[in-house]
Amino acid sequence: MKRYIYLITIILLSTNQSFSQFYNKNNLQESIQLDTNFSFTPENAKRKSFFEKDAVQIALVPTLFLTASALTWNSKEDIREQRNRYVPTFQYKYDDILQYAPAATVFGLKAAGVKGRNDIKRTTISYGASMAIMAILVNSIKYTAKVERPDGSSKNSFPSGHTAMAFANAAFLDKEYGLINPLYSIGGYGAATMTGLGRSLNNRHWVPDILAGAGIGILSTQLAYFFVDKIYGNEGDNLSLISKLEGNENPSFLAVKLGFTSGLESIVETEDEEALAKLGWEAGLEGAYFFNKHWGLGGQIAVASFPFSEDKVNDPDAPNIKGKVLSQSMGNLTFSVGPYYAIHFSDRWNLMIKALGGYSIGADGNISLKVLSHEVHIPELEDGKVQLAEYKPANVFQFTTGLALTYNITDNLGITAYSDFSHSQSKITYKINDDILEEGDLKINTVKHPLNYLSMGVRLTAYF
Repeated sequence: MKRYIYLITIILLSTNQSFSQFYNKNNLQESIQLDTNFSFTPENAKRKSFFEKDAVQIALVPTLFLTASALTWNSKEDIREQRNRYVPTFQYKYDDILQYAPAATVFGLKAAGVKGRNDIKRTTISYGASMAIMAILVNSIKYTAKVERPDGSSKNSFPSGHTAMAFANAAFLDKEYGLINPLYSIGGYGAATMTGLGRSLNNRHWVPDILAGAGIGILSTQLAYFFVDKIYGNEGDNLSLISKLEGNENPSFLAVKLGFTSGLESIVETEDEEALAKLGWEAGLEGAYFFNKHWGLGGQIAVASFPFSEDKVNDPDAPNIKGKVLSQSMGNLTFSVGPYYAIHFSDRWNLMIKALGGYSIGADGNISLKVLSHEVHIPELEDGKVQLAEYKPANVFQFTTGLALTYNITDNLGITAYSDFSHSQSKITYKINDDILEEGDLKINTVKHPLNYLSMGVRLTAYF
């Protein structure tokens, strides 16, 4: 039995394994005459495209986040496994404070006399309405759904209140100052994203909780501004100031991406050369600054995971023992940079090509035998499993190239379908458990092999 399990282990391990458009702010002077009589006419409203309609503008981005939450629900434990493997002891509570930073920025700018979309009175009313809507939505769902937190501390995990607060505040900053300078929007949503990430890293929320919280936060601010604008009869106190700002056509962007991965060759095989690698997932942040309409420099931070199928074991030398070999998914965290090239088919469609190089950090894992039935005593058995081996991928250089086709819903927001090819020369060191070693067996071995995989998915692209 030990000999057979050892061979299985060797076989398993020795094969390859919404932001605003950029505006010119040089003409922002106190001498600008504000036009308070500006209004939209019914004729103008009729000329709005589908994506420019109020209902679509309000609901589109929140719907995307809520859909992503639903799609990741059944994978939430697998996603958390990556956190536990990369940063199991992470405990930095910066998210408790960072969630308020975008709103504090708005009121700080108002106090300093920096003009934005609205004056202080209307800004305060809009923010109060946003917080009320957000609190009602979050708490009514939290104490109805009663989802247990990943750390087991309570049953009010879904959705994430911190993330909802952070994204409501980020949308608030974007509404008030995004058209004045896109850096405000980038900073606000960046702080919100880091808050959501912190909720996961601190093991306080599942990923679906965070995605739903982001959607609810943005929706709350969108609804608040919609109703307050109806009360005031226009879309801002300083409309004339905002309307005089000129746009920039360079496609600089920030994006959140989510997709699936598939190995282009077998990462793990059985003795019968049956591929055991299953469809995996990828998530990350991507962005680039464009110097003109076509050329830019950017990069991405991405996490990819490759789960494995279960290999049933029936040892002819030990017919009284039946089981299956389980392996933790292979995962890597990649930081990469490189050039981007954009091809513009029209005002709405563009294609981006990239070539990135970077550093791939592999996650440690283990392989175990789950015993399904046995008629003999197995002293190494613990919780129905026998530890077979541990594996540790080396950190290596990774090359990534890809295509991304984007449809621009508005001037500052697009939906992207992307496909990436990644290559690295994997190097895996594995160590066999002493309990299954026999005399003459190698305890440690290192294997090198190319790792190529294809990623396909969608990206929410925000231009600045």
